[in-house]
Amino acid sequence: MAGNRVITSENKIQSVFMDSVSNSFNPDKHLKEEFVSNLRGSSMLEIVALSTTIPILILIRHSISYNPIFDASLKKNDNATAGSKNLRAYMASLSLDFVVVVLPTLLFFTVLADWTYIWAILFTVSMLLYLAAKRSGASLSSQGEPDTLRAYISSYRVVVMIITFLCILAVDFRIFPRRYAKTETYGISLMDLGVGSFVLANSLVSRQARNVSAMNWKSAVRSISPLIILGFIRLVTTMGVDYQVHVGEYGVHWNFFFTLAAVSILTTLINIPPQYSGILGLVVLVGYQFCLMQGLNSYLLSNERGMDIISQNKEGLFSIFGYWGMYLVGVHLGNYLFFERHRRNRWARTRIWILSLLFWLLAMLLDRHVERISRRTCNIAYVTVVLADNLQVLSVIMLADFIPGSKTSVLEEAFNRNLLATFLLANVLTGLVNLSVNTLIASSAMALCILFVYAYVLSTLIGVADFYGVKLKFW
Repeated sequence: MAGNRVITSENKIQSVFMDSVSNSFNPDKHLKEEFVSNLRGSSMLEIVALSTTIPILILIRHSISYNPIFDASLKKNDNATAGSKNLRAYMASLSLDFVVVVLPTLLFFTVLADWTYIWAILFTVSMLLYLAAKRSGASLSSQGEPDTLRAYISSYRVVVMIITFLCILAVDFRIFPRRYAKTETYGISLMDLGVGSFVLANSLVSRQARNVSAMNWKSAVRSISPLIILGFIRLVTTMGVDYQVHVGEYGVHWNFFFTLAAVSILTTLINIPPQYSGILGLVVLVGYQFCLMQGLNSYLLSNERGMDIISQNKEGLFSIFGYWGMYLVGVHLGNYLFFERHRRNRWARTRIWILSLLFWLLAMLLDRHVERISRRTCNIAYVTVVLADNLQVLSVIMLADFIPGSKTSVLEEAFNRNLLATFLLANVLTGLVNLSVNTLIASSAMALCILFVYAYVLSTLIGVADFYGVKLKFW
């Protein structure tokens, strides 16, 4: 009888477990978490290749002669017929942008991933030959006024966004190479660069970099509070629908929005002139790296967690120092390269190329002789790689000085005006796809089809919002 009671009890437990699984919004949660765990990443050389190929797509789009006139007349007006025609022209240009820029990027991240180096060499050689052929009229637009510099910075930020919104969904499909997904402890991958690139992209054009007067506390609260609110919304929704979360990335409760909010809070509390922010950033990074090498890295990379809030979210909390140091260095670079007086494209472009090369060399030295690159701890080697990669992307885009054509496109304008909305909508769509489709068993053809529809729907919605003047801004 006792044996029967034990068996009955076990059956009840199994029944309850099976019922909870069947009632879950995301029954494959643990399998999906394992799918993105224990990965070792790619190589710096492959990151360099990808960071060359993707921005060249932007240059190709700029050089294409077909570009429907995009100015105020393409925006919505009071005349319904004219507005309809303008919308059709706008959508035609938007679709062309998608086909030339977004679609090839998606293919490079999936079915063409095994030929990354070949495509990088082909694109680079073709671009050099094109530049050589056009050299006679190269500098007609290269004397570079501030508006042109702003256009290049905008294009760079859009490249970061395109890579981000493609990867956050593609990583859940088997068609996406595991070497591009986030690493577990040490190493570097395409997706490892995401959060660092966001922090750096914001710092380069921040109020501090532009040497704009510091915000008062009321304005600072209005600026930071949306990030905190978004962080809690993400926390509640992911827990509510039992969405897969890789705990080793930020911790149990922490997320990307909390990191951005924390960096903003520290920058507001300690506000120094941009000319000196690089020094403070370097001090923060060196001090944090010293703590990591004294044993903090072992604590952060361990899978053991206590019950206290700090231990539960140790990766997210301690990596703040790395991201804050990165932000401070970015503020200094942004001011030095773009916002000091008497700066021209030629001056900025040359120094960006030099800095990118130096940061890549420094990253290799730090990775080999100090500590291996780790996004999870945001150590100094990781910060250096992010700086090198982002400056490389920006330097390639600035070759547009030598290419006749537009300096922007409809899709770039739309994304740039609504970067936050693009990121939020991409997260929502990614969540909906994951809760609706078992991404782990999707065939390559099915995965590519889903990713194409997702990217085009996202681009179209953001484009239409921009056409009608809708902009998501909390402050």
